[in-house]
Amino acid sequence: MKNKKPIVVVIVLIALLAVCAGGWLWYQSEREKPLMLYGNVDIRTVNMSFRAGGRLATLKVDEGDAVKAGETLGELDKGPYQNALQQAEANVAAAQAKFDLVIAGYRDEEISQAAAQVNQAQAAYDYAQNFYQRQQGLWARRVVSANDLENARSASSQAKATLKAAQDKLNQYRTGNRPQEIAQAQASLQQAKAQLAQAQLDLQDTTLIAPSDGTILTRAVEPGSMLNAGSTVLTLSLTRPVWVRAYVNEVSLHKAQPGTEVQIYTDGRPDKPYRGKIGFVSPTAEFTPKTVETPDLRTDLVYRLRIIVTDADNSLRQGMPVTVSFNDGTQHEQQ
Repeated sequence: MKNKKPIVVVIVLIALLAVCAGGWLWYQSEREKPLMLYGNVDIRTVNMSFRAGGRLATLKVDEGDAVKAGETLGELDKGPYQNALQQAEANVAAAQAKFDLVIAGYRDEEISQAAAQVNQAQAAYDYAQNFYQRQQGLWARRVVSANDLENARSASSQAKATLKAAQDKLNQYRTGNRPQEIAQAQASLQQAKAQLAQAQLDLQDTTLIAPSDGTILTRAVEPGSMLNAGSTVLTLSLTRPVWVRAYVNEVSLHKAQPGTEVQIYTDGRPDKPYRGKIGFVSPTAEFTPKTVETPDLRTDLVYRLRIIVTDADNSLRQGMPVTVSFNDGTQHEQQ
């Protein structure tokens, strides 16, 4: 029995060495195995609408049509907006004329006329004042009545007031308009110009323009419909960019760095992969970790990746499942 114990110990040691060797080989094989992720194609869409409201006059595209950036897709009835533009242009012209008039001041003819009125009022006042003084002398000798003296005094006061008004008017004409009147006219002109700019923008917004290349997914309305501003008319699927949304666990997170080049496989063409590059890695996990995290729980956390497909074509569709392969020796470029 004593001779069997060393044999048992040797067998146990051999078994342990075999297990360790097997574990090491498995670890090495997993370590060298390329990282494979699974995701879906993510194509951005745009809900297109008019910024202005009105009756839809024309819609030039239908579902499935390919469009180019800058292409006219539809138009509203322009009549009301053209009328508003003409009204705004007329308001600007009127405000500009009023402003120019205030800046220019009064004409020489108006100043001359005001000066003539001052001379006329001065002569009338001189006559009324002299007559009043004579009436005062006659009143002292009791030649005229008190009523005649009072009438002469009233006529002199009235002539003096008329002269003062004529002089003030002449001073106003010579000085020009007050700064407050000029500022008011300038503000009215700026307001009219702002209304004109808005009218021009409203008229421009009656045309629906494609923001980029893409394909029409949905056509929500038909010509003749009355639309509110912001109502969806068309849904456009953008040709570029085409992205792949995938997820990587924390253990493999170090392999998925921005700029990493990958290959993207679809079920329809498994032997001809697309090329892609990681453009974004989420800084936070998608799922909230538990309060107490064991090593096993930490490995369950995943991070979202956005992979830009550099050679996308029309075969890639929204939501299509794909496989993302990280090749050995992949070069990393920081964007």
